[in-house]
This record gives sequence, structure tokens and C-alpha cells, in this order.
Amino acid sequence: MTETTQQRPGAGRSPGRPRSERAEKAIIEATLDLLAEESGVAGVSIEAVAARAGVGKTTIYRRWSNKEALIVDALASVKGTLPTPPGDSVREDLLVLALAMHTERHRKHAKCFWNVVGSAEKFPELYARYRQDVIEPRRDVIRAVLRRGIETGELRADLDVDVSLAMLVGSLSIKTPKDELPEGFPEAVVATLLEGIAAPGA
Repeated sequence: MTETTQQRPGAGRSPGRPRSERAEKAIIEATLDLLAEESGVAGVSIEAVAARAGVGKTTIYRRWSNKEALIVDALASVKGTLPTPPGDSVREDLLVLALAMHTERHRKHAKCFWNVVGSAEKFPELYARYRQDVIEPRRDVIRAVLRRGIETGELRADLDVDVSLAMLVGSLSIKTPKDELPEGFPEAVVATLLEGIAAPGA
């Protein structure tokens, strides 16, 4: 089996350490499965992950320094990064991002993210690390689109970037795994948002 030493954000690992891709995949999958259960973050422990993944605890500790690093890595593996917008127009860029966020609602482990958010008060350090390593880089992509729109005159000069970002992300966020949005919802969100933030005459 081919070994890899690539390191993902959030992992507390020693560089250059050989690892089994199969074991790593099983560990990540087990972590996500535990996060998706009713107990959420509280139900995740190195012991529980090891048992479900069929590996020893030392196998996990060779890759992650603690359960917080493991959880953040697991979430990052599902959430990933947003696509790079083409840059043709703010409308087109926001639509690309909105459609990408809408697609994420249907991924297998979508519930995991809300279990982490819901546990923020009990696990503040984990939530802070999750925001820093997973959420903020994604939001920076949207912020860049909005700021470019201000510079090009497509958006209002007095636009509050973070408020606009929150309106877009909040509209497309999954509430429960069974929530379904109507067809054309991402397009409607972008169109409605632009009615309020577009520059006059743009």
C-alpha cells in the first residue's frame, strides 16, 4: 500500500511519519459516525473511535495529538473548501458559491456540523478550532467576492461585508437532516440578497 505523509489542517502529527491510508480513512469515518449520533461531541473519544474503526489507540495518537484535532480533521475532510469563483461578476460568483453550499446539505455527514455548533458552549476550544481551521477559510472566499464587488462598483460602497455574508450563509445552512429547500432556492437567495446590496444602477 502506498504511504502518504501529507498533513491536513488541524492535525497534531509529526512530519514524515508513515501511515496507512486505509486505517486513516476508517478513523475519520468512525469519528464522523460518532459525531452524527445523538450524543454528538460528547460521544467521541479516542477509545470509541478506535473500537469503531478497528484500530489501536496508538494508531490514532500517531496521527492526532488529541480528540479535538481528530474531530477538526474529520470535519474538514467532509466540508472541504469552497470552489474558486470565476470572477466574471459578483452575481455569478455568489451563485457558484451558493450552489456549492446547497449541494453540501445532502452529504452523508451533514448533521455532524450542527452537532459541533450545538456543543459550542460545552466544548469552546473545539468550536474555536473548528471555526478557525474549517469555517473561516470558507468565509474568506465569500468575503473576497463581496469586497471585490465593492471595488468594481457592483455593490454598495457602504456595504457591511460580514452582515451580507451572514445573510447568504444563514439562508443556505441546513437546519435538520430532513429539511428540503425548494428548487431554485440558491438562485433566489442570491437574487434577493443582491436587491439589497447592489450599487444603485448596477
